[in-house]
Amino acid sequence: MTQSAQNKKKFTHLNANGEASMVDVTDKAVTERVAIAEGFISMNSSTLSMIQEVGHSKGDVIAVARIAGIQAAKQCGTLIPLCHPLMLTKVSVDFEFDSQNSRVRVLSTCKLSGKTGVEMEALTATSVAALTIYDMCKAVDKNMVIEGIKVLSKTGGKSVDWSRETK
Repeated sequence: MTQSAQNKKKFTHLNANGEASMVDVTDKAVTERVAIAEGFISMNSSTLSMIQEVGHSKGDVIAVARIAGIQAAKQCGTLIPLCHPLMLTKVSVDFEFDSQNSRVRVLSTCKLSGKTGVEMEALTATSVAALTIYDMCKAVDKNMVIEGIKVLSKTGGKSVDWSRETK
């Protein structure tokens, strides 16, 4: 079997002709699905302190990043071409300050009862929340780095529940 034929079997977003195609979830069961993703944004310690103390002239960086992450999860089907538009029932975006490593951990959880998973929505929420922190702080810290964006766990659907800790 050629590499192209193998890819057609492996990738669900390609039709029989190798063309991009949105997966048909019509016959899938509606189940509760949850995905959790994380990412980190590293920065100068003075920038981290400014964020923690809500001392930025632009306002509360974390509050704006939280709203941006929630909005991003809701728009995932518009941003990622073959993603299904989903009726999310829960989106949370939380932040943990890590002073020792001078970074912020972004943790996003997305939930719904539906026919397809919410990993992309959780990843998008995490990414956009981190990007928002970057955007709001870039004038005071050009050395920020966004990294480590990944899915931590997913539940629901016909596939086995998955957690990064078990891999």
